[in-house]
Amino acid sequence: MTNGSRPPRENPDYEPQAAGRSSYLFIGLGLLVVAALVIGGFLWMNNKTYPPVDDKVLAENASFIVGEKTAPETIDVFEDFHCEHCRKFEEQSGAAIQQNVVDGKIRVRYHMLNFLDKDSGSGDYSSRSAGAILCVSRNDGRDVFWKLHSQLFEKSGDDLTNQQIADLAAADGASDQTRQCIASGELVDEARSMADASKQQLSNSTEGQVATPTVLLAGKQVENIMDGTAWLDKIVAGQQPTG
Repeated sequence: MTNGSRPPRENPDYEPQAAGRSSYLFIGLGLLVVAALVIGGFLWMNNKTYPPVDDKVLAENASFIVGEKTAPETIDVFEDFHCEHCRKFEEQSGAAIQQNVVDGKIRVRYHMLNFLDKDSGSGDYSSRSAGAILCVSRNDGRDVFWKLHSQLFEKSGDDLTNQQIADLAAADGASDQTRQCIASGELVDEARSMADASKQQLSNSTEGQVATPTVLLAGKQVENIMDGTAWLDKIVAGQQPTG
């Protein structure tokens, strides 16, 4: 600093002013609006009602159905091929489910959801693998379905191409028509629509708490499905392991 001069102000046109009463009023009103929205949203969520589960919709939108129509019990299994918990569920209960189907004790409607699409590298793996299963459903039997279903869960952390899925299906005995259907992604959009419809019915049953894997019995959620096969034993025994 030279010649005793004073440093210039950074902004000589700026003149700070004390906040007026109107400023505080607007801030207060803004906070009240935010609080009202939060409270309103909370009350809406807690008072939201869900319609009963529509069994017809579940039947029409199952990706694959196995078991006799005359089986004593029908269960709905909701899974996502990109779901690690579903992989564990398949490892624990898959063989037992199959055996009880073969024995005529249960009928199973599999619903392949796709809300984990966003977590896959391709952004649509759940939908594409669900579309593949739908191709099997249209052209092949339960043995091909069970083999591919199990293999896709073994590779649940992968992001297979349609052709790779088709190759797996071919090794499982799928028909040429099925392989072509999978490789071309022919039924992916239909699988998405079916997943949306199934997801809505699951949401109706669980009051919006949608997750995979989930099992429904007569529209109600079955408890403790990740704790071995006791849940299935109870169903076969005529008990109701639901909440």
